[in-house]
Amino acid sequence: MKILLTGGAGFIGRWVALKLLEKGHKVWILDDLSNGSEENITQLLNYEGFQEFLRGSILDEDLLISLFQEHKFDICYHLGASINVQDSIDDPKTTFNNDTIGTFNVLERCRENNTKIVFMSTCMVYDRCVNKNGISEKHPTKPASPYAGAKVAAENLVLSYYYAYKLPTVVIRPFNTYGPYQKTGGEGGVVAIFLKNHISNSPLSIYGDGNQTRDLLYVEDCAEFVVMAGFNDKANGQIINAGLGKDISINDLAFLITNDNKRIHHIEHIHPQSEIDKLLCDSSKAKELLGWEPKVTLQEGLERTKNWLLKG
Repeated sequence: MKILLTGGAGFIGRWVALKLLEKGHKVWILDDLSNGSEENITQLLNYEGFQEFLRGSILDEDLLISLFQEHKFDICYHLGASINVQDSIDDPKTTFNNDTIGTFNVLERCRENNTKIVFMSTCMVYDRCVNKNGISEKHPTKPASPYAGAKVAAENLVLSYYYAYKLPTVVIRPFNTYGPYQKTGGEGGVVAIFLKNHISNSPLSIYGDGNQTRDLLYVEDCAEFVVMAGFNDKANGQIINAGLGKDISINDLAFLITNDNKRIHHIEHIHPQSEIDKLLCDSSKAKELLGWEPKVTLQEGLERTKNWLLKG
Protein backbone atom coordinates (compact mmCIF):
# COMPACT_ATOMS: atom_id res chain seq x y z
CA MET A 1 0.00 0.00 0.00
CA LYS A 2 1.04 3.60 -0.62
CA ILE A 3 0.38 5.44 2.61
CA LEU A 4 0.53 9.10 3.66
CA LEU A 5 1.02 9.65 7.37
CA THR A 6 0.46 13.20 8.62
CA GLY A 7 2.07 13.92 11.97
CA GLY A 8 4.38 10.96 11.40
CA ALA A 9 7.32 12.60 13.18
CA GLY A 10 5.32 12.90 16.38
CA PHE A 11 5.16 10.52 19.32
CA ILE A 12 2.36 8.19 18.20
CA GLY A 13 3.01 8.88 14.52
CA ARG A 14 6.53 7.54 14.79
CA TRP A 15 5.25 4.21 16.12
CA VAL A 16 2.50 4.03 13.49
CA ALA A 17 5.11 4.58 10.76
CA LEU A 18 7.28 1.83 12.23
CA LYS A 19 4.36 -0.64 12.27
CA LEU A 20 3.48 0.18 8.65
CA LEU A 21 7.08 -0.20 7.48
CA GLU A 22 7.46 -3.49 9.35
CA LYS A 23 4.42 -4.74 7.45
CA GLY A 24 6.08 -3.85 4.14
CA HIS A 25 4.11 -0.76 3.10
CA LYS A 26 5.41 2.37 1.36
CA VAL A 27 5.20 5.36 3.70
CA TRP A 28 5.41 9.10 3.11
CA ILE A 29 5.50 11.33 6.21
CA LEU A 30 4.20 14.91 6.27
CA ASP A 31 4.91 16.88 9.45
CA ASP A 32 5.52 20.56 10.25
CA LEU A 33 7.55 19.55 13.35
CA SER A 34 5.47 21.76 15.66
CA ASN A 35 5.03 18.71 17.91
CA GLY A 36 7.26 16.17 16.22
CA SER A 37 10.99 15.81 15.69
CA GLU A 38 13.20 14.55 12.86
CA GLU A 39 15.05 12.51 15.50
CA ASN A 40 11.88 10.43 15.90
CA ILE A 41 12.13 9.13 12.36
CA THR A 42 15.88 8.54 11.96
CA GLN A 43 15.41 4.83 12.71
CA LEU A 44 12.77 4.60 9.98
CA LEU A 45 15.13 5.67 7.21
CA ASN A 46 16.66 2.20 7.10
CA TYR A 47 13.42 0.60 5.92
CA GLU A 48 13.03 -0.06 2.21
CA GLY A 49 9.44 1.15 2.32
CA PHE A 50 10.32 4.57 3.71
CA GLN A 51 9.77 6.93 0.77
CA GLU A 52 10.06 10.53 1.93
CA PHE A 53 9.81 12.94 4.83
CA LEU A 54 8.27 16.28 3.91
CA ARG A 55 8.42 19.16 6.33
CA GLY A 56 5.20 20.94 5.59
CA SER A 57 1.76 21.87 6.86
CA ILE A 58 -1.68 20.37 6.28
CA LEU A 59 -2.76 24.01 5.87
CA ASP A 60 -0.68 24.16 2.65
CA GLU A 61 -3.30 23.11 0.11
CA ASP A 62 -0.96 23.29 -2.87
CA LEU A 63 1.47 20.91 -1.17
CA LEU A 64 -1.34 18.45 -0.41
CA ILE A 65 -2.70 18.64 -3.97
CA SER A 66 0.71 17.91 -5.52
CA LEU A 67 1.43 15.10 -3.04
CA PHE A 68 -1.82 13.28 -3.72
CA GLN A 69 -1.66 13.81 -7.47
CA GLU A 70 1.88 12.46 -7.66
CA HIS A 71 1.52 9.42 -5.42
CA LYS A 72 -2.17 8.36 -5.48
CA PHE A 73 -2.19 7.17 -1.87
CA ASP A 74 -4.27 4.14 -0.88
CA ILE A 75 -4.63 5.23 2.76
CA CYS A 76 -4.04 8.45 4.68
CA TYR A 77 -3.49 8.14 8.41
CA HIS A 78 -4.22 11.67 9.58
CA LEU A 79 -2.50 12.26 12.94
CA GLY A 80 -1.21 15.79 12.34
CA ALA A 81 -2.78 18.21 14.83
CA SER A 82 -2.36 20.72 17.62
CA ILE A 83 -2.68 18.55 20.73
CA ASN A 84 -2.15 20.73 23.80
CA VAL A 85 -5.27 21.59 25.81
CA GLN A 86 -3.82 24.70 27.47
CA ASP A 87 -2.49 26.00 24.14
CA SER A 88 -6.00 25.64 22.71
CA ILE A 89 -7.41 27.68 25.58
CA ASP A 90 -4.78 30.39 25.15
CA ASP A 91 -4.91 30.41 21.34
CA PRO A 92 -8.06 28.68 20.03
CA LYS A 93 -7.57 29.94 16.46
CA THR A 94 -4.36 27.99 15.87
CA THR A 95 -5.90 24.79 17.19
CA PHE A 96 -9.06 25.27 15.12
CA ASN A 97 -7.04 25.95 11.97
CA ASN A 98 -4.79 22.93 12.41
CA ASP A 99 -7.32 20.43 13.74
CA THR A 100 -10.47 21.38 11.82
CA ILE A 101 -9.43 23.34 8.72
CA GLY A 102 -6.35 21.15 8.28
CA THR A 103 -8.52 18.04 8.47
CA PHE A 104 -10.88 19.51 5.87
CA ASN A 105 -7.91 20.09 3.54
CA VAL A 106 -6.77 16.48 3.92
CA LEU A 107 -10.33 15.19 3.47
CA GLU A 108 -10.73 17.06 0.20
CA ARG A 109 -7.58 15.50 -1.23
CA CYS A 110 -8.73 12.06 -0.05
CA ARG A 111 -12.12 12.61 -1.70
CA GLU A 112 -10.55 13.62 -5.01
CA ASN A 113 -8.33 10.53 -5.03
CA ASN A 114 -10.67 8.05 -3.28
CA THR A 115 -8.08 7.60 -0.53
CA LYS A 116 -9.25 5.99 2.70
CA ILE A 117 -8.67 8.24 5.72
CA VAL A 118 -8.16 7.20 9.34
CA PHE A 119 -8.65 10.27 11.51
CA MET A 120 -6.99 10.43 14.92
CA SER A 121 -9.34 12.05 17.42
CA THR A 122 -9.05 11.94 21.21
CA CYS A 123 -10.72 10.69 24.39
CA MET A 124 -10.81 14.34 25.48
CA VAL A 125 -14.06 14.76 23.53
CA TYR A 126 -15.91 12.69 26.16
CA ASP A 127 -17.73 13.64 29.32
CA ARG A 128 -16.57 11.91 32.51
CA CYS A 129 -17.13 8.18 32.87
CA VAL A 130 -20.26 7.43 34.91
CA ASN A 131 -20.42 3.63 34.86
CA LYS A 132 -18.16 0.73 35.81
CA ASN A 133 -17.97 -0.61 32.24
CA GLY A 134 -16.18 2.45 30.93
CA ILE A 135 -16.75 4.93 28.12
CA SER A 136 -18.14 3.42 24.93
CA GLU A 137 -18.54 5.25 21.64
CA LYS A 138 -22.18 5.97 22.61
CA HIS A 139 -21.10 7.87 25.73
CA PRO A 140 -21.99 11.61 25.80
CA THR A 141 -19.39 14.02 24.46
CA LYS A 142 -18.47 17.22 26.23
CA PRO A 143 -15.90 19.35 24.40
CA ALA A 144 -14.58 21.17 27.47
CA SER A 145 -11.69 22.82 25.61
CA PRO A 146 -11.23 24.34 22.14
CA TYR A 147 -8.95 21.37 21.41
CA ALA A 148 -11.80 18.93 22.07
CA GLY A 149 -14.23 21.19 20.19
CA ALA A 150 -11.99 21.31 17.14
CA LYS A 151 -11.65 17.53 17.21
CA VAL A 152 -15.44 17.00 17.45
CA ALA A 153 -15.93 19.34 14.49
CA ALA A 154 -13.31 17.44 12.50
CA GLU A 155 -14.87 14.09 13.45
CA ASN A 156 -18.23 15.21 12.08
CA LEU A 157 -16.59 16.39 8.86
CA VAL A 158 -14.83 13.06 8.46
CA LEU A 159 -18.05 11.09 8.97
CA SER A 160 -19.96 13.41 6.60
CA TYR A 161 -17.59 12.39 3.79
CA TYR A 162 -18.45 8.77 4.46
CA TYR A 163 -22.18 9.44 4.16
CA ALA A 164 -22.13 12.11 1.44
CA TYR A 165 -19.41 10.69 -0.84
CA LYS A 166 -19.11 7.05 0.28
CA LEU A 167 -15.45 7.79 1.07
CA PRO A 168 -14.00 5.14 3.39
CA THR A 169 -13.36 7.04 6.62
CA VAL A 170 -12.67 5.98 10.23
CA VAL A 171 -12.63 8.08 13.40
CA ILE A 172 -10.44 6.66 16.16
CA ARG A 173 -10.36 7.83 19.78
CA PRO A 174 -7.35 6.41 21.63
CA PHE A 175 -7.24 7.06 25.35
CA ASN A 176 -4.18 8.50 27.12
CA THR A 177 -1.19 7.05 25.29
CA TYR A 178 2.31 6.83 26.75
CA GLY A 179 5.64 5.18 26.06
CA PRO A 180 9.11 5.70 24.53
CA TYR A 181 9.63 8.82 22.38
CA GLN A 182 6.98 10.83 24.26
CA LYS A 183 8.08 14.31 25.26
CA THR A 184 9.08 14.72 28.89
CA GLY A 185 8.61 18.51 29.09
CA GLY A 186 5.54 20.64 29.61
CA GLU A 187 3.84 19.35 26.44
CA GLY A 188 4.53 15.71 27.27
CA GLY A 189 2.25 13.14 28.82
CA VAL A 190 1.92 12.60 32.55
CA VAL A 191 3.71 9.23 32.49
CA ALA A 192 6.76 10.55 30.65
CA ILE A 193 6.99 13.62 32.90
CA PHE A 194 6.60 11.61 36.11
CA LEU A 195 9.19 9.04 35.04
CA LYS A 196 11.72 11.69 34.03
CA ASN A 197 11.28 13.51 37.35
CA HIS A 198 11.55 10.23 39.26
CA ILE A 199 14.81 9.35 37.50
CA SER A 200 16.26 12.83 38.16
CA ASN A 201 15.13 12.83 41.81
CA SER A 202 12.85 15.80 41.17
CA PRO A 203 9.40 16.23 42.72
CA LEU A 204 6.35 14.90 40.90
CA SER A 205 3.85 17.73 40.53
CA ILE A 206 0.14 16.94 40.25
CA TYR A 207 -2.42 19.46 39.02
CA GLY A 208 -5.41 19.66 41.35
CA ASP A 209 -6.23 17.01 43.95
CA GLY A 210 -4.91 14.10 41.86
CA ASN A 211 -8.10 12.07 42.16
CA GLN A 212 -8.78 12.37 38.43
CA THR A 213 -8.26 9.02 36.69
CA ARG A 214 -6.74 8.10 33.34
CA ASP A 215 -6.87 4.98 31.20
CA LEU A 216 -3.26 4.60 30.09
CA LEU A 217 -2.59 2.86 26.76
CA TYR A 218 0.92 1.76 25.82
CA VAL A 219 2.03 3.33 22.55
CA GLU A 220 2.78 0.10 20.65
CA ASP A 221 -0.73 -1.16 21.43
CA CYS A 222 -2.08 2.20 20.28
CA ALA A 223 -0.08 2.11 17.05
CA GLU A 224 -1.29 -1.39 16.25
CA PHE A 225 -4.88 -0.21 16.76
CA VAL A 226 -4.34 2.79 14.47
CA VAL A 227 -2.86 0.63 11.70
CA MET A 228 -5.59 -2.02 11.98
CA ALA A 229 -8.30 0.62 11.51
CA GLY A 230 -6.92 1.35 8.06
CA PHE A 231 -7.01 -2.22 6.81
CA ASN A 232 -10.45 -3.36 7.86
CA ASP A 233 -13.56 -2.37 5.91
CA LYS A 234 -15.72 -3.07 8.98
CA ALA A 235 -14.23 0.11 10.48
CA ASN A 236 -15.45 2.34 7.67
CA GLY A 237 -17.91 4.99 8.84
CA GLN A 238 -17.28 4.11 12.48
CA ILE A 239 -16.01 5.83 15.63
CA ILE A 240 -13.79 3.43 17.57
CA ASN A 241 -12.21 3.71 21.04
CA ALA A 242 -9.01 2.11 22.24
CA GLY A 243 -7.75 1.92 25.82
CA LEU A 244 -6.35 -0.43 28.40
CA GLY A 245 -9.74 -0.92 30.07
CA LYS A 246 -8.38 0.00 33.51
CA ASP A 247 -8.03 3.46 35.00
CA ILE A 248 -5.73 4.77 37.70
CA SER A 249 -5.80 8.02 39.65
CA ILE A 250 -2.95 10.46 39.08
CA ASN A 251 -2.13 10.17 42.79
CA ASP A 252 -1.81 6.39 42.53
CA LEU A 253 0.20 6.66 39.32
CA ALA A 254 2.68 9.02 40.97
CA PHE A 255 3.08 6.70 43.95
CA LEU A 256 3.43 3.66 41.67
CA ILE A 257 6.36 5.40 39.97
CA THR A 258 8.12 6.93 43.02
CA ASN A 259 6.95 4.85 45.99
CA ASP A 260 7.56 8.00 48.04
CA ASN A 261 4.71 10.32 49.02
CA LYS A 262 7.20 13.01 50.13
CA ARG A 263 8.19 13.56 46.49
CA ILE A 264 4.60 14.08 45.33
CA HIS A 265 3.42 17.70 45.32
CA HIS A 266 -0.01 19.08 44.47
CA ILE A 267 -0.20 22.40 42.64
CA GLU A 268 -2.99 24.62 41.35
CA HIS A 269 -4.63 23.27 38.22
CA ILE A 270 -3.84 25.26 35.07
CA HIS A 271 -7.15 24.44 33.35
CA PRO A 272 -9.61 22.97 35.90
CA GLN A 273 -12.56 23.83 33.62
CA SER A 274 -11.28 21.34 31.04
CA GLU A 275 -10.38 18.53 33.44
CA ILE A 276 -12.17 15.20 33.02
CA ASP A 277 -12.62 13.56 36.42
CA LYS A 278 -12.74 9.95 35.27
CA LEU A 279 -11.53 8.40 32.01
CA LEU A 280 -12.02 4.66 31.62
CA CYS A 281 -12.24 3.11 28.15
CA ASP A 282 -14.61 0.47 26.86
CA SER A 283 -12.74 -1.01 23.87
CA SER A 284 -15.25 -3.77 23.11
CA LYS A 285 -16.08 -2.27 19.70
CA ALA A 286 -12.40 -2.36 18.69
CA LYS A 287 -12.28 -6.01 19.68
CA GLU A 288 -15.49 -6.79 17.81
CA LEU A 289 -14.69 -4.93 14.58
CA LEU A 290 -10.89 -5.19 14.41
CA GLY A 291 -9.98 -8.07 16.69
CA TRP A 292 -7.81 -5.61 18.63
CA GLU A 293 -6.99 -5.88 22.33
CA PRO A 294 -4.19 -4.24 24.35
CA LYS A 295 -1.29 -6.55 25.16
CA VAL A 296 0.94 -4.46 27.44
CA THR A 297 0.04 -4.01 31.12
CA LEU A 298 0.57 -0.67 32.85
CA GLN A 299 3.43 -2.09 34.94
CA GLU A 300 5.21 -3.48 31.87
CA GLY A 301 4.64 -0.29 29.91
CA LEU A 302 6.05 1.85 32.71
CA GLU A 303 9.13 -0.38 32.89
CA ARG A 304 9.72 -0.19 29.13
CA THR A 305 9.32 3.58 29.15
CA LYS A 306 11.65 4.00 32.14
CA ASN A 307 14.30 1.83 30.48
CA TRP A 308 14.08 3.93 27.32
CA LEU A 309 14.52 7.15 29.32
CA LEU A 310 17.52 5.68 31.17
CA LYS A 311 19.19 4.84 27.85
CA GLY A 312 18.58 8.39 26.60
